[in-house]
Formats: sequence, C-alpha cells, structure tokens
Amino acid sequence: MDDCREVTIGTAPQLKALLGIPQNARGLVIFAHGSGSGRLSPRNNYVAHELRGAGFATLLVDLLTPEEERDRRNVFDIALLASRLNMAADWAEHRRELAGLAPAYFGSSTGAGAALQAAAGDPRIAAIVSRGGRPDLAGGSALAHVTAPTLLIVGALDGAVVGLNEAAATAMNCEHTMAIVPGAGHLFEEPGALRQVVDLAIDWFRQHPGVAA
Repeated sequence: MDDCREVTIGTAPQLKALLGIPQNARGLVIFAHGSGSGRLSPRNNYVAHELRGAGFATLLVDLLTPEEERDRRNVFDIALLASRLNMAADWAEHRRELAGLAPAYFGSSTGAGAALQAAAGDPRIAAIVSRGGRPDLAGGSALAHVTAPTLLIVGALDGAVVGLNEAAATAMNCEHTMAIVPGAGHLFEEPGALRQVVDLAIDWFRQHPGVAA
C-alpha cells in the first residue's frame, strides 16, 4: 500500500478508500470486495499492486461504513453495495487526477454481484473482472443489461460456485468469458493461483480499456 493514499468518497455516508495512480495510467479499476472484506484486504491489495505495475490506477473502497457493517444484512444487500460502487464511479469521474481514465470493476465474492448490478445500464464501465464471484446475486435482469465485457474467474475446486458462474454467464448478453483456474479454491490461496488471477485480469483490462467520457 506504499504507493496508495487514503481518500474519502462522499459525505453522507463517507466511505474510506485507497487510491493509487501510476504514471501514464491507462484506466481505473474500482474494487468491490466480498462479504467481511474491505480496502485492506491482503488479496485485493496484492492484485491492485500488480495492476498498478501494469499501468492501471486502482481504487479500493470500503462499500459500507463501520456502523453499517455491524448489521450483517447490509453485507449481503447487493443493491446497497451496487449503489456505493456507482457513488465511487461518480466520485472518480470528477477527480482531476483521474481525468480521461475509463472505470472498470474488479469484484470478489458478493462484490462481483454488486459490480455487475452497478454496471447494468452504466455505459461508463469499460470492463469487469469477477474473482471467485457470485454474479448470480446481481439478478437475471441486471445480468441481461450489463454491456461491459466481463471475465468470470473461478477456482476449479470452488464447488457450487463454478455452476453458479456458468448459470450467470448464460443470462449475460455482453461479451463474456469464464476462466477456471486449475487446483484453486474460493480464495485462490494455493501456490500460484492468485498470480494466475492477476495475469488473467491484466490481460482482460488491456483488451478492453474503454473510453472515458
């Protein structure tokens, strides 16, 4: 996190975030964390660090305030989380240091469902990557209205989540691909598994840089 700085998004509520901008950034990746995780997630910070090394700005956002997190219902309120991602994208759109950078989403677990719901009908979003995600939680209507090219990355050992991703993919009309990482579980903790996620994500974002408004 040494190449990031703390920022605050919004006023009511105020969301804490980590913003990192490499030189000559080619896009902005906004992270949507899974349940029980946030901007300090070691796995997502590793992914974000590698994305910055590949030339992408990153924004790791706590989608809930500490008070909101105490109510576990909020952790699984996909509509609420999606609205916070929209807030983050709106915030980034008006930041001078992010001018010209098209936003993309990187969602994990429940955060992937929120990212897809937030992207539905939002032409600003250049691309989406889901890591061990629950895209099904976005709902069939939202999935059908996502226009951003979407990559669904799933661990081969992630049981029912593989099937849930396959079912969600059939509901999507946008460009989409599913990548299954051999020998990986839900958290991609196995040796080399998260590195494969990073390589897949970088390649996807490079293929779909988008155009900022």
